[in-house]
Amino acid sequence: MPIAAPSLELLEQLAAASQHDAPVDRRRMLVIVNPYATTVSDRLRNLVVYALQGRYEVTAIDTESKDHATELCREAALEGYDVVVTFGGDGTVNEAVNGLVGSPTPLCPLPGGNTNVFCRMLGIPSEIVDATEHLLRLADDWRPRQVDLPRVNDRLFTFSSGLGLDATVVRRVDARPHLKARFGPWFFTSAAVASFLRDYLVRPPRLEVEASDGRRTTGVTAIVQNADPYTYFKGRPVHLAEGATLDGGTLSTVVLERATPLDVPTIAFRALAPRARIVKHRRVGHFEAVDGVTVRSTDGRAVPLQVDGDYVGSVEEARYTIDPRALTVVG
Repeated sequence: MPIAAPSLELLEQLAAASQHDAPVDRRRMLVIVNPYATTVSDRLRNLVVYALQGRYEVTAIDTESKDHATELCREAALEGYDVVVTFGGDGTVNEAVNGLVGSPTPLCPLPGGNTNVFCRMLGIPSEIVDATEHLLRLADDWRPRQVDLPRVNDRLFTFSSGLGLDATVVRRVDARPHLKARFGPWFFTSAAVASFLRDYLVRPPRLEVEASDGRRTTGVTAIVQNADPYTYFKGRPVHLAEGATLDGGTLSTVVLERATPLDVPTIAFRALAPRARIVKHRRVGHFEAVDGVTVRSTDGRAVPLQVDGDYVGSVEEARYTIDPRALTVVG
C-alpha cells in the first residue's frame, strides 16, 4: 500500500520545518526500520528519519532477518538509549518488546504495516505524517508509562494471540506477503474463507480452554487478549474479547465452541457490526479478568498459533500468563 504523493510532500515539509530551532540537548533515539513492511519505502524512511533529527539524536537501522529487531532492542537498552522507535507493522513491534521487556528504555511505534494495532492503542495516529508530527511534539511533553505484557509459552506479545482458525488464516496470509501488501483486509477475508472450508468444515481441531480461576470450556479456536480491539478491518475496530486493557493486569479470552456453515456467518457479522457483541453469541465462550489461561489440543494435533498477527508455529499446548507493567512506552 504505497504512500500517496501528497503525503510525501507533507512529510518533506515537516522534515524541513523540524530542523529550525532544534534543541541542543536531544534524546538519543534508535529507529528500527522494517524495510519490507507494507508502507515503508527508502524515500519514506529517509524523510521520517530526517524529520525526527530535528528534535532527537537519531540512529536508524534496517532489520535484516527474523528477530533482528529483538537483538537491536536488547543492545539499545544496554547502551542507554532514551527511546526506541519501530517503523514497521505489529510484527516488528512484537520483536521489539521481546528485546525491551524489563528495561527502562521506552518504545514508541510508528505505523508502517497494514493495521498497526498497538500503535493505535497508544494513541499514535495511523497516518505516517501525523504520527511523525506527533512524535516530534512528544519531545516537549515526555511522559513514559508502563503497560502490561502477556506471554504465551516463552513468547511475549502486546495485544492478542490465538490458536485455531485465526492463526490458520494468519499462516495462510503470511505465506503470500505480496498479496497481503496489495489487497490488505480483502486478502485476509479470502484467506479466512479458504481456511474455514479446508481445515474447519469437516474435521476441526478440538481444544480445551482452562482459565486460572478454574473455569473451563471446549472449542475449535481460542483468542486471548491483553487489550481491545482485536484488530482493525479497513479502519474499523473489530471487538472480540471484552474487559482487557493495556494496564489492567488481566487477560480476556473468547472461545469459538464450534465452526459450522450456520455459525460462522453470524459470528463474523457480530465481529464487524458496530453495536453487536460477539461474546453474546450462543457458540462463543468468554473468560474475563483472569491472570492465566491454558489451551490444550485434545485430539493429539498441533494447532497453529499466532501472536500480534504473526504466525509463530503450531503447538499442542499454550500457556498464557501476564507480566504487569513490564514494558515502558511513550505515546
